[in-house]
This record gives sequence, structure tokens and C-alpha cells, in this order.
Amino acid sequence: MVVNARVGIRRHGGELAPLSETGHSPDMCEDQNLRPENPTPEGMADIRMRLRLHFGDVLKLGPGKADLLEGIRETGSIAAAGRAMSMSYKRAWSLVEEMNTAFRAPLVQSNRGGAQGGGASLTETGETVLAHYRRLEGIVWQAGHDEIAAIRDLLADTSV
Repeated sequence: MVVNARVGIRRHGGELAPLSETGHSPDMCEDQNLRPENPTPEGMADIRMRLRLHFGDVLKLGPGKADLLEGIRETGSIAAAGRAMSMSYKRAWSLVEEMNTAFRAPLVQSNRGGAQGGGASLTETGETVLAHYRRLEGIVWQAGHDEIAAIRDLLADTSV
């Protein structure tokens, strides 16, 4: 497994917001200290970390797919979640299919349009995968805080 770490949430337009600005759901982590929405320690607000998990050739799970899952949960629509991330419906649907195929059970349940108007929602497995991923982001940020600060302190002063 390869882990590239940069924790943040992609905002509309592709900009990455630090976790301290994103306001994740409080129930994502049982341990208050590991919740990604806890304020970033002083002097760390400008640092962003992205966590990407590679499960061999089967699946890459990172912030984009996690944000897409959250968007589907919030909007009830694959298309709307994709639009909020400046992503085409085709790309959003492709990512959902990739995730649904990679796991034992689908993460997203979609309903065709018609009288009910269609839509999509996270399955229980989808909610579980998303919660684990967000919890892991918080754990990595908390555990790596001192190392991240040490690296930051070695940077050349770029202020003018």
C-alpha cells in the first residue's frame, strides 16, 4: 500500500481547503482529538495534506473519491456532486462505478429517473468506507503533526 498524505477537502473549483476550514460531520470520529474538523494547530493552517490509499491495482482511494461520496450523500445526486467538484457527470459516474466494483458491496445506490426523479445515495458500506477514510485522515494529521512542523521549520523563509 502506498500512502501519499495531504489532508484537506477539495472545494468547488478544485481548490484544497485545510481540514480546519471544512467542518466535517462530528460523528466521523468517535475520538474528539482525531476529528479532522478540529482547528489546525497554530502555525499549521497553511499546511495541507492529502491521503491517498493504493490497494494494488484494485482501487485508489483518495480525497477526490471521498469528497464525491460526501457530495452524493449531501445532494442525493451523482451529477450534482460532480458539478460541485467541477467534474463532468461521466467522470463522476465512472468513479462511482470504479468504487462500486472494487468493494464487496456497492458504495452508491442509484435510482433511474422517472416519476420519482432518480437520485443516488450512499449505502451502508459507502457510509462505512467514507467514515473510515475521514477518520484515517484525522489520525494521520494528528500523528504526523510534529514531523510536519519540523519539516515546515526547515523551509526557506519565502516571506518578503
